[in-house]
Amino acid sequence: MKPLEVRIPHRLPPAEVRRRIDDAVVRARAEYAEMVGPIDAAWETDDRMRVGLTAMGMQFNGHVEVLMEELLVTLVLPGMAGLFAGRIQSGIEERLGGLLGSQRV
Repeated sequence: MKPLEVRIPHRLPPAEVRRRIDDAVVRARAEYAEMVGPIDAAWETDDRMRVGLTAMGMQFNGHVEVLMEELLVTLVLPGMAGLFAGRIQSGIEERLGGLLGSQRV
């Protein structure tokens, strides 16, 4: 299956984007640990974070790239999760758009 790509525009310096993502990962681990289990998130480079989690028995893997004017989230949707790609994309746009001050209407 083709990975889901979500692009979130921003106007922040890359260091600030990374800081906000780090803070969001800490909050997500605390808020969602009981529902999704451990959330694996680690910076592979200064601008690329690897992410992985299990939800509803399915493993989700992907990465987040901090680009100059946008955040690129790439997520491989396992099996039946592809049926919910639009909903997953909307959720990512809402959460990260709010995080970066660029919510889409």
